[in-house]
Amino acid sequence: MSRTAPSFARPLAILLALSLASAPAFASCAPDAGTRGQDAPPPVAQASVAPVAPAEAPAAIGDDDRAALAALGRLEDADTALSLAAEGAALYEREAVKLDGYAYCSQAVELAEKGEFRESARAASKALHVALQSGNSDLLGKAYRDLAIAFNYAGQLERAEQFATLALKYPGVDPTQVNGPARKVIGDVRTRQRRFDEAIASYEQAATESSARFRPLVDASLANALILSGDLPRARATLDGLAQPAEARQRAQLQRTRGRLLLAEGKPAEALALYQALADAPADGDETFYRAWALDGISKSQAALGQDAEAARALDEAIDTFDRARAQFRSDEFKMGLFSDLQAVFERAIVLHDKLGQPARAFDISERSRARALLDAVAGRAELKGDSGAAMDAAQLQAMLAPDEVVVAYHTLPDRLVAWVLSRDGVREAKFPLALPRADLGRLVDAYRDALIKLNPKAAGIGDQIGQLLLAPLGIAPGKRVVIVPHGPLHYLPFQALRLDGQYLIERNPISIAPSISIAARLAQRTPTARAELLAFGNPTISPDVADPLPGAEREVQALAAQFPGATLYFNAEANKTNFAAAAPKARLVHVAAHAMADTLDPLHSKVLLADEDGKPNYLEAKDVIGMDLGNVAMLALSACESGLGRVDNGDEVLGFTRSFLSAGTSTLLASLWPVSDAATEKLMTTLYADLAKGAVVQDAMRDAQRAVMADPQTAHPFYWAPFNLIGNWRLTVGQ
Repeated sequence: MSRTAPSFARPLAILLALSLASAPAFASCAPDAGTRGQDAPPPVAQASVAPVAPAEAPAAIGDDDRAALAALGRLEDADTALSLAAEGAALYEREAVKLDGYAYCSQAVELAEKGEFRESARAASKALHVALQSGNSDLLGKAYRDLAIAFNYAGQLERAEQFATLALKYPGVDPTQVNGPARKVIGDVRTRQRRFDEAIASYEQAATESSARFRPLVDASLANALILSGDLPRARATLDGLAQPAEARQRAQLQRTRGRLLLAEGKPAEALALYQALADAPADGDETFYRAWALDGISKSQAALGQDAEAARALDEAIDTFDRARAQFRSDEFKMGLFSDLQAVFERAIVLHDKLGQPARAFDISERSRARALLDAVAGRAELKGDSGAAMDAAQLQAMLAPDEVVVAYHTLPDRLVAWVLSRDGVREAKFPLALPRADLGRLVDAYRDALIKLNPKAAGIGDQIGQLLLAPLGIAPGKRVVIVPHGPLHYLPFQALRLDGQYLIERNPISIAPSISIAARLAQRTPTARAELLAFGNPTISPDVADPLPGAEREVQALAAQFPGATLYFNAEANKTNFAAAAPKARLVHVAAHAMADTLDPLHSKVLLADEDGKPNYLEAKDVIGMDLGNVAMLALSACESGLGRVDNGDEVLGFTRSFLSAGTSTLLASLWPVSDAATEKLMTTLYADLAKGAVVQDAMRDAQRAVMADPQTAHPFYWAPFNLIGNWRLTVGQ
């Protein structure tokens, strides 16, 4: 069913003008012991670019809130040249065998090609340190170049451009080795920003400063930018001038570009023939993946010919084929300017089935897109347990829902928001009165989070307006148990703090979050109850240069233990990764009260800062978790700052600890969306566990805990009670 709606730009502008412009940035509040943010590594004097300075907080806010804001500023600096140089220095000093700086550059390139973006950045940071220490400007340019490539592949466009610009200042002995790749990175960034004239100019300059070996990749990217810009004659001339690549995969990518051009030229029949030939003879070595892309092209061609039903069938077959394709990072797509747009295939399928009046099928494809995004994020670097990446269809999910349970699944599209309401009665699509494009939703969520983190006194009013936009059209009755499946920027939105009928949603409905309703449903079926056995880690001892102690975390763990006699507790130096790895797989309830840090470059390197061991950091990273067997763990609470954050990929939830713990088998997870107040978190967690110890369903226990913090006038603002999401199994109870 197609539909049109007015642009969201005006409602967004009205919302921000009414709610933010006239409000003071902060409200006065009582200080407490601290926040669970994480400091970035200390800067080094030799680096060539200054970090972004954290904004100073007005004097009206308390120490707790000032620390939270400072933590945000430090986290934003985590990947500046200063902090990377500092990290490189620390890593270099720990190297048993110290390599030549150029060897670290070679490592960085190899790791980026495999999709190991954080490890690539670490290798380049060691090269950066060696260059700065030795004064080698040739090595410095190459280190910046390799950082630009790693961040470009990871989709971190601002950082990629910053490092490419720095690389251009140090062209070195052979400028073609630095200038060509750096200018191509800038062209890639501009293309993805849809600033095509600037992208074309960058590619043109890159071509003049590239080696003969690298220039064809620049020209292929230029051809794609020309197609997107609408300069089709020049795109045709550029493509016709390219020699046939020797590598089969690059030949297939180039044929995809030729198909794009034919479609842009209004020649869908010719494009259909080209894509059918590709589907019949895909590239050697990765046949399934390239056949899937050929089927996608067939669908586009059929849609252009007005054959919607045939286009939908081809797209369904493409998705089935992608499900069989290996999950791995394919750098050839970036080299040829195609930028890994796999999730766009799922988005087009959702739009087509919506147009054909098939909401259940559109919902199923949305679920499958989440499963695929998880596989691609892991990309062969870790093995998922069982069917943690598989999707259930709407009929299966309906059958397992109780009469009082409702699932709301959102999917953000470039031009609008779609949502489905799933219950025992069936699947229906919500009707939003406004078009809510993904980019506008992202800005809206950012503005609301900013209002919450800065304790804006008008946050409740903003929550009312967003509730009318996103919740009211769903038509969900008060008292229903709601499982929300966010998408894209909505993963950063605290739904519990939105308002309907003059109430916060958490007051109106018990709620939980699921990155995928398929995973949450399986967890709910597998783990209905858990024994009252608690394992807890509190206030790990880490270097004071990294983060402050958390005395409230230690009190919190002691209070929880009083509810669960016989609890196993680890504090300070004992709250370390070694003890976690040994004890967590055997535990039923696991609680970690510590600092955490999201890694937006590579979410599998997001980390909980457990205690130093042998005088060195030994943090728990998401990639460590995903390799554990945590199928025995009924609930794991990450009572830490921003433990629920990470990179938001199209088609999936925040990738990082959320997916890692659930994929490792954890049934229910608690994770936070912003730096949390130490004292408020202590209150929330002790209330939650007290309810669980009495046999309450986890959704109800979480609701009571948030309302308990809300009831105190000193912590009534959503900043204090709304950061934690209940994720996964929403039905869990703890046995007496």
